[in-house]
Amino acid sequence: MLKKTFFILSFVIAFFMADAQEIQARLTLITSQIGTTVNKSVFQSLQTGLMNFLNNRKWTNDVFQINEKIQCNFLLSIEEALPNNVFRGKLTVQAARPVYRSTYDSPIINFMDDNIVFRYQEFQSIEFNENRVQGNDPVAANLMAILAYYVNIILGFDYDSFSLRGGDNYFQKAWNIVNNAPESGEISGWKSFEGLRNRYWLAENLNNNRFALIHDVLYSYYRTGLDLFLENEDGGRTGVLNSINYLNTINTENPNSMILQFFFQGKTSELVKIFSKAKPDVKTRARDILSKLDITNSAAYKELK
Repeated sequence: MLKKTFFILSFVIAFFMADAQEIQARLTLITSQIGTTVNKSVFQSLQTGLMNFLNNRKWTNDVFQINEKIQCNFLLSIEEALPNNVFRGKLTVQAARPVYRSTYDSPIINFMDDNIVFRYQEFQSIEFNENRVQGNDPVAANLMAILAYYVNIILGFDYDSFSLRGGDNYFQKAWNIVNNAPESGEISGWKSFEGLRNRYWLAENLNNNRFALIHDVLYSYYRTGLDLFLENEDGGRTGVLNSINYLNTINTENPNSMILQFFFQGKTSELVKIFSKAKPDVKTRARDILSKLDITNSAAYKELK
């Protein structure tokens, strides 16, 4: 009887723990550029290990119900196989946030990191220790550090979108990974001098008080913006416009910052739809600010006439 009770209790605990994880990630490997010199079973092993790492690890102290899990995609394109089981490629990270009382998921992150280098052997253990990010082999540890970094960025954006400064803890964790990142001659993307649009600068901006308004942006864009659309369309647009005004202030004080580019990637069509039915004065203000802040997509905002 005792064994049966223990078994049932263990099953119940396992059931609830399965629902406890915060993210529901899909990881896709693209290996078409890699020739036949590499056994493709290596990539099958890698994909399985990374999926387990992303979806089965507990990333916060909170319990998420199944319908609350953060939907995200990781697209790892492996472009080159180097000696000693080292691979080089790019990683696209996407995450969405459901809009209140709707079936619409708003793209909250859509970013490509083109500084991916890692070592992997078939059936290699997938491990990450936030207190020892380097691991025993920096090149082998690099991919897990990168994925853990972006999971914390995703969590930070999601939490910020529901409560003001709610994501601070996760942005700090991402910053900790940057400061203790794997170091090797083959690795890049973690240092300030390695570029203006990399993992260092994203985490730096999100933790620097000079960019504190970005947290107001995320909160107002969703909680006082998109989440109000069903009840009050004009009020929702006002919330989104306020967030755009905050971005304009950030840009005035910190021109050409990483965080602005990061925010706008994947959001252009959404913003055009939000303001396409706005009152003329609101539409004009949105078009003028967006064309200035998101120059790459300025042509799309011309639709707001």
